[in-house]
Amino acid sequence: MKAMKNKGALLLVFILGLFIFGPAVFAQQGSFSANNEKLAPIVISRIELKGNKIVSTATIFSKIKTRANQPYNENAVNEDVKRLYALGFFERVWVEKKDTQQGVVVVFHFKERPVIKKLEFKGNRFIRIKKIQQEISLKEGSFLDPIKLKETKAKLKQLYTKKGFSQAEITYAIDVDKAKNEATVKFIINESAKIKVARVLFEGNKTFSARRLIKLIKTRPAWLLNAGIFKEEVVSDDLNRLKEFYKDQGFGDVKVTDKIESYKNKTSRLKVIFVIQEGQRYYTGTTKIEGNKDISAKEIRETLTLKEGDVFSQKALRAAVASIQGLYFDKGYIFAQVSPFTFYNPKTKKVDITYKIKENHIAYVERIEIRGNEKTQDKVIRRELKIHPGDKFEGTKIKESKRRLQNLGFFEEIRFDSEPGTKPDWENLITEVKEAKTGSFSFGGGYSSIDEFIGFIELRQKNFDYKNWKTFTGAGQDLSLYASLGSVTQRYELSFTNPWIFDKPISFGFDIYKKGHDQEEDVGYAYQETVTGGDIRLGKQFNDYLSGRIAYRFDVVKISDIVSDASQDLKNEEGENDLSSIELGLTYDKRDNVFDPHKGYILSTSIQVTGGPFGGDKDFTKLYARGSIYFPLIHKSVLEFRVRAGIEDPFSNTSKVPIYERFFAGGAYTIRGYHERKVGPIDSATNDPIGGEAMLIGNIEYTYPLLDFLKVATFFDTGNVWAKNSDFGSGGFKSSIGLGIRVKTPIGPVSVDYGWPLDTEPGETGKEGRFHFSVSRGF
Repeated sequence: MKAMKNKGALLLVFILGLFIFGPAVFAQQGSFSANNEKLAPIVISRIELKGNKIVSTATIFSKIKTRANQPYNENAVNEDVKRLYALGFFERVWVEKKDTQQGVVVVFHFKERPVIKKLEFKGNRFIRIKKIQQEISLKEGSFLDPIKLKETKAKLKQLYTKKGFSQAEITYAIDVDKAKNEATVKFIINESAKIKVARVLFEGNKTFSARRLIKLIKTRPAWLLNAGIFKEEVVSDDLNRLKEFYKDQGFGDVKVTDKIESYKNKTSRLKVIFVIQEGQRYYTGTTKIEGNKDISAKEIRETLTLKEGDVFSQKALRAAVASIQGLYFDKGYIFAQVSPFTFYNPKTKKVDITYKIKENHIAYVERIEIRGNEKTQDKVIRRELKIHPGDKFEGTKIKESKRRLQNLGFFEEIRFDSEPGTKPDWENLITEVKEAKTGSFSFGGGYSSIDEFIGFIELRQKNFDYKNWKTFTGAGQDLSLYASLGSVTQRYELSFTNPWIFDKPISFGFDIYKKGHDQEEDVGYAYQETVTGGDIRLGKQFNDYLSGRIAYRFDVVKISDIVSDASQDLKNEEGENDLSSIELGLTYDKRDNVFDPHKGYILSTSIQVTGGPFGGDKDFTKLYARGSIYFPLIHKSVLEFRVRAGIEDPFSNTSKVPIYERFFAGGAYTIRGYHERKVGPIDSATNDPIGGEAMLIGNIEYTYPLLDFLKVATFFDTGNVWAKNSDFGSGGFKSSIGLGIRVKTPIGPVSVDYGWPLDTEPGETGKEGRFHFSVSRGF
């Protein structure tokens, strides 16, 4: 009975709740008629806009989603209000809802912000209004937005700080004409004085001198060539620079702060003091290697850049890890992992390091994909790769492949990557290139101390393809048409080279040319020379560094217009002669880059036989050798040692090597500081150079880059030319020292050198330095 009473009570409560709360529930679900049918929703009959005098109706309707003849939705109206506020045009937006027999009328009310009629700046003496207007986004005719006003104030402060007025104060005043709803905004600028750095000092630096530390930072005291403007952000960056420097030098706990003090009680001149707490300097202790199986610990230690006793830093540790990973990568372990663990040993006061190595497996190349080559054929790239499908994924081969591709000169960027293959331990090698412009049409002019005034024009395609009739590009061939005309020289040349014939590393090429030099004693020519001829060339790449070549050349040489007071020896050269010769050569090239070498060396030698079994009017042999070695030094500077040597020997019916085939020295390309071609034998009657059968020249040159296109150089040149090959190396040398600049220009590099002779030039009584100018077509 008791349970039944409880159930009855619950039923009564439910019925009462239904009567009390039921209408509210039904109201939330929609209106129902007596026969339980849902009533139609409230529909918007129209939308009205009030108060918008400047902002167009179209602009407002483009931002709201509430539309006539659609159900009224309170949430949608609220979102419309937010979007309208976001325009920044209105000071206030509110909505009024009117019920009519036709439906609901939604009225949007607006109070527009004042329009900026005039924008004024007062107090700006050092920065022009035009510069200020360029920096800020606030403009006359825009609405007065408080947020933009604050942004403009901050921008002005930032501008003045950048210009050195860190104490400048910026305020603004607003004058509103309520009748016209227009505003005048006036920014008041109190520039104060420029804050300059009078002195930069260091405190607490025990290990490194102030002279060394100041080279690391950008804050500088004011002097004749430096404004010395005080900038807080620069000082902040300098703190980080000093901190990173100390950490790299082993001071892992270093702390660097700054103190700013007035200099001689002047608020516009400051002392910037960098306070350094060096802390302990850490050194490397014992080194352990764990986890290595296929590569010995001895081989790993040989590659380590961080050894026991060296200064310890995180940067040095990262470099050591990279060296171990590089070793594994070179051997095909591209997934090898190296984890360093460090422990400070309180007994030795050094940091002990354990390198834990997880070798993983050797990776093999499954497929090679070439990407990014829109013009260059795949085979041109593949034939330069030293890694092939089935090979170990070795880093040494990839590095050599990149070097070979760079030396083609076809690509701006070359990147290698890997993607998983279809089998475990197999990876696809991705070779991605960004092609450079290989075709060029260039022309220009200049002055050379050899050729004097000269103009040239050249059409060249370094990635030529004679089979591709659409673009004539893509096969890696080299075609060049060149012509130059100077006040004393002329040259016309057609040249073609195919570096791979029969899909083998055998090159074929030819040159057809006509060149000449007028009589000009100032540059060592006491006669007029004209050469018409050509050659056919074959070359063979034996391995990555060694190549050989053979060439047949035929020239018709004409000598005329010899100076009237020349000796009989020189006059005997007059006339026309045919030269027919074969040349054999070998080159061993280990330079890192053929266009701009920084390290490595190149050795080259050749032997030429003219006449004899090959016919022609002259018979002689020529042996020539040259070599250069490059040493990289600080800041991408390079030290180069260069030597050239040659010996000639006439035979058969030829008693003397003809003058146009002899060796000459002196001038821009051999021994600077001397007249062109004036080092060596000279004509006894005219003091004009007549060349010799033996030559030896050595050059030492150091180049330092100031900018990407500008280098400075200093050099030492020495050498001589001897009339007879039997006199090679005898009779002393002519030497010089000097300075120069190298400028990369659109028409080619320009070299300007000033050389000072250390010995008296043949035919001269004293020593006098001279400039040498030259313009080349390559850089």
